[in-house]
Amino acid sequence: MINVSIVCIGKLKEGYLREASAEYAKRLGRFCRFSVRELPEKQIEGKSEADIAAVKRAEGERIVGAVKGHVIALDGRGKQISSEELADLLKKKAQTSSEIDFVIGGSYGLSDEVRARADEVISFGRITFPHQLIRIVAQEQIYRAFTINAGITYHK
Repeated sequence: MINVSIVCIGKLKEGYLREASAEYAKRLGRFCRFSVRELPEKQIEGKSEADIAAVKRAEGERIVGAVKGHVIALDGRGKQISSEELADLLKKKAQTSSEIDFVIGGSYGLSDEVRARADEVISFGRITFPHQLIRIVAQEQIYRAFTINAGITYHK
């Protein structure tokens, strides 16, 4: 069974988000060994471009140090894919890798170093998602991908 992880910056703060995450983690247990690795957020000193760059760089170092296996970065600048394309990607990678890490940056996004480390950079659309909400969307899409591959009727 493949290991699938979400490596992300920060913890889920809202109870309803934690509940949704737990539900999808439970559902994913049928298809993979699923985990979430929450890395600490870097506190920002100010609001200048240099301050934001320093936060992204520090969080990026944490992410790069935590990932292993095949790395799929979730970034609005990535290639937009459909649920079916994600299912196909997971099916192919499961044949060559025992570990897949989905990466979600903090509130300022991913550093260039994380994007460079990633084997794939994908986007779930051109709209901006809060980084905590994208975690739930990612879990749902990963679950949907597994159900597509298994021929289960969840996907419509």
